[in-house]
Amino acid sequence: MMDDNDLTLIPDSETRHHSELTSSPRGKLQCHNWLEDVPGAMQQCNIVEVQFKNTRKGYYVNSLGLDVSKGDMVAVESNPGHDIGRVTLTGPLVLIQMKRAGVRRDSELKRLFRLAKPADIEKYEESRDREEETMIRARKIADELGLNMKIGDVEFQGDGQKAIFYYIADERVDFRQLIKVLAETFKVRIEMRQIGARQEAGRIGGIGPCGRPLCCSTWISNFVSVSTGAARFQDLSLNPQKLAGQCAKLKCCLNFEVDAYIEAGRKLPPKDIHLETADTTWYFFKADIFKGEITYSTDRKIPANLTVIDRDRAWEIIQLNKAGEKPLNLRRDEEVEAEARANRKVDLLDQDNINRFDNKKKKKKKRKKPAQQKSNDPKE
Repeated sequence: MMDDNDLTLIPDSETRHHSELTSSPRGKLQCHNWLEDVPGAMQQCNIVEVQFKNTRKGYYVNSLGLDVSKGDMVAVESNPGHDIGRVTLTGPLVLIQMKRAGVRRDSELKRLFRLAKPADIEKYEESRDREEETMIRARKIADELGLNMKIGDVEFQGDGQKAIFYYIADERVDFRQLIKVLAETFKVRIEMRQIGARQEAGRIGGIGPCGRPLCCSTWISNFVSVSTGAARFQDLSLNPQKLAGQCAKLKCCLNFEVDAYIEAGRKLPPKDIHLETADTTWYFFKADIFKGEITYSTDRKIPANLTVIDRDRAWEIIQLNKAGEKPLNLRRDEEVEAEARANRKVDLLDQDNINRFDNKKKKKKKRKKPAQQKSNDPKE
């Protein structure tokens, strides 16, 4: 049993920093280092991948040959001073990650200084505590200057000498005066970075309508354009409130299955082709792409006499129509007969009739009377 004296209250800021420093990094899905157990593999590359706040990553040269591994807090070179981050990858896989990020191997990379000391961690925590207050104050300053922009996040450098302000703007913004005011107010070097609405949602995070954390804050690293065509291919209602995510843009998950829908839709006949039977013309109404079933209507505008057939039957009728033939029914004859047998009327109330056995009694056959025997009396 735990004693009440063992329970101590930890401030929210300390809890947040402690979880960030001891648990696995929050944010993008980390690359699994499957070469970690291979002898000598880690010594083949002296470049280290380091992650900072949220999704920002950098690549640094371990020129001193420090023994670092994934999860270590390190101090790296910055301009000016140094920054504090967490090692997320080491070894030859870093070169592949650099290629994905568009970082050339022959480019001039900054250096890895040392493993973070307790004083570095303390300074890092103090800088992180200033970020929310700085962001609110910066928003007020931008509003007072009449700038049409939104400051979405602030990230202080590990040594507190520089602050990066992430902002969103629909048009070009002249923030030269803003930088001067921010530098005078916070006494740090200011860097402005413009991001889009999707990048802001990825940095802030949240829970999507599916009940899971936002994909942009957990694993998506490259944002691909999403169009309403993806919704049309999947026969989704073009409702902006349902198709838009928390960033007010179309949901990224609309692109996840659109390729499968397009591939399956190629096996179905075009929607503008009408089917001709002996009695009427059938128009496309809707389709179940993965089941391969199509619903046709006898009216072009409203659902009337809806009939469901499979795609093979639809292609068969199309070939018959091209040959100048018209089948009697839209469905196959055996399907119509099977449905007719299944829909035969059965009087369920007749099962409880007390006279239901009367009509089924077998009539007893009458026994023939035996022929009268002739009498042996001579008088007769």
